[in-house]
Amino acid sequence: MLLDVRTYTCRPGTINQHLALYAEKGFAPQSRNLGQPLAYMKTETGNPNQYMHIWVYENAGDREAKRAALWADPEWIAYTQASAAMGALEKQKNVLMTPTDFCPIK
Repeated sequence: MLLDVRTYTCRPGTINQHLALYAEKGFAPQSRNLGQPLAYMKTETGNPNQYMHIWVYENAGDREAKRAALWADPEWIAYTQASAAMGALEKQKNVLMTPTDFCPIK
């Protein structure tokens, strides 16, 4: 199992707009291509301009194939263009992780 943990930082005051755009135009094509996320969360404490989502893959090959399909999806491309035009995102951090032997996520 491979977990793709992604943390995004938005410009102050834009996170709700950005998440609304994603809910309207990005969630459907992303979920259709990657499956349902393990988590999609916004910050309760700490930086109020951050959100995180976690996607689960069988392995690196599964991730590569699913992400290639995502980037071939015209609806996803339309969302990324709308997101870029909005200009809300300042920073992105991706970490690929694997669960420990005793982790309840299998």
